[in-house]
Amino acid sequence: MPRPILATIHIDALRHNLSQARLRAPDAKLWAVIKANAYGHGIERCFEGLRSADGLAMLDFDEAQRVRALDWRGPVLLLEGAFEPRDLELCSRLHLWHTVHCSEQIDWLAAHKTQQAHRIFLKLNSGMNRLGFTPMAFRAAWARLNALPQVEEISLMTHFSDADGPRGIAHQVEVFEAATADLPGERTLCNSAAILRHAGSPLRGEGVSTLAADWVREGIALYGSAPDHPEHTAASWDLRPTMTLSTRVIGVQSLQPGDTVGYGSSFTAERATRIGVVACGYADGYPRHAPTGTPVLVNGVRTRVVGRVSMDMITVDLTPLDAATGVGAEVVLWGRAASGAALPVDEVAASAGTIAYELLCAVAQRVPFTVA
Repeated sequence: MPRPILATIHIDALRHNLSQARLRAPDAKLWAVIKANAYGHGIERCFEGLRSADGLAMLDFDEAQRVRALDWRGPVLLLEGAFEPRDLELCSRLHLWHTVHCSEQIDWLAAHKTQQAHRIFLKLNSGMNRLGFTPMAFRAAWARLNALPQVEEISLMTHFSDADGPRGIAHQVEVFEAATADLPGERTLCNSAAILRHAGSPLRGEGVSTLAADWVREGIALYGSAPDHPEHTAASWDLRPTMTLSTRVIGVQSLQPGDTVGYGSSFTAERATRIGVVACGYADGYPRHAPTGTPVLVNGVRTRVVGRVSMDMITVDLTPLDAATGVGAEVVLWGRAASGAALPVDEVAASAGTIAYELLCAVAQRVPFTVA
């Protein structure tokens, strides 16, 4: 039989998490962000759960081709735009909307010969200081684009750096409002954290519009992770896990006080302890730096990782479980157990000193996937 590790994608949870974004931004159109192969879930596997989105947003041209091959006829937005001039041919052929964040991309558009004008999302650097035109350069960039026959429509966008934390978004909203005042075009500002925490806030003067604006972009929240964990949990935002990484116990050891476990003997038993050996390791994408105490579910009961994660195995504490629990027992590294118990990926990531994005994207190719 195959090794018992399995990643399960929950289509019902994807649909539910999309609906949560709509509840918080009911007047906005919704981009489902599917970059990084749908945050490690697999675009093709997720597609049925994404059909209710108004558009799909990503970085990679290959991913854009894949969604068109799935017969997605709605908007597709390339969040980083073209990487070289010939990319614009593919944008024309596949009817891709694309971001413009630097003057070189405008130069490429000006030289591009096309029968079909392009839909552009002009990006403002409102304080993130990654991609985008500075406030001083933004209007000149808009004017250049507006003068090009290759451009059909210009939308306006920015990205928040601190929507998930105490600094918030007010400083960037102020910059965006000043830079885009009186410019026409649809607007998109909100990422997952801003949708959950700020989407209903006023954008302009007297509440004429809200931060939800015309489009919102749901990324990590779509996949059941709270963008502001640990201040809020996924359950706080009524988000459901979209991936379960599960496996089985493949061996059991009984330790006496003073016995150690695994490489480096990093765990020493203080009392008689039953240890389950589990078929998952860092070669499967489980974080090697997950320490003793990282939560795990065995037969739906919460327990902990003990000792060092190795390439193909981790060891877990079976002491809290019934003495009959042994080889073959269900182990959930994150997601949903058969009993209905849930282990949020955010908790596992926090214990390992990282974020859910990394764990979801890092599940290895050797792990089989299924769709439920």
